[in-house]
Amino acid sequence: MDSTLSSSLDSRATLRGLASINPGAPSARIESYEGGEKKCISDVRRTFCLFVTFDLLFITLLWIIELNVNGGIQNQLNKEVLHYDYHASFFDIFILAVFRFAALILAYAVCKLQHWWAIAITTAVTSAFLIAKVILSKLLSQGAFGYLLPIISFILAWIETWFLDFKVLPQEADDENRLLLVTDTSERAPLMHPGPLSDGQFYSPPESIADSDEDIEEKHDHEKPVI
Repeated sequence: MDSTLSSSLDSRATLRGLASINPGAPSARIESYEGGEKKCISDVRRTFCLFVTFDLLFITLLWIIELNVNGGIQNQLNKEVLHYDYHASFFDIFILAVFRFAALILAYAVCKLQHWWAIAITTAVTSAFLIAKVILSKLLSQGAFGYLLPIISFILAWIETWFLDFKVLPQEADDENRLLLVTDTSERAPLMHPGPLSDGQFYSPPESIADSDEDIEEKHDHEKPVI
């Protein structure tokens, strides 16, 4: 009887543990996904914004080095900014990097845009401007920076396009679909879960009515005549 009672108590504890764990699993998943959605910006989008910032800083650094190499920063700023010449100045390449940074950060960090049209515009404008400048200007005759600045600017613009189109948007779409799937699964689950089983449902079997062997022997001893 003791073994039966202990086994019943163990099974009751197991059932209670299952009842307490299983109903909470979908809700725990939903809370984890909702916690990810509550972030201001996703991790992959944050990486994209950091790369856009790197684009601006790298082009700015190259332009400052070019100014310093070709006769001093102050004199070259006066020449390239105040007396701007499309055919010989690198200032427009710096402005192009500022344009990409402002447009992409505004679209994908501030407005949290989930479409590729903004980066398509910036990349198209960058490519068209750089190709026209290389063809029409005299940058290729101004040394290494005449090659370096247009090529680096062109490559960074297309890397940003690739990263957004193949990394940021697909991963965010997968996360959203996963969240919808988990939410739909939790909504289909039963609203009322079985509660803990009461003690009355577990009982030991009643004792047998038939007399045991010991009782029969005692009864025979009492019935024997006393001599």
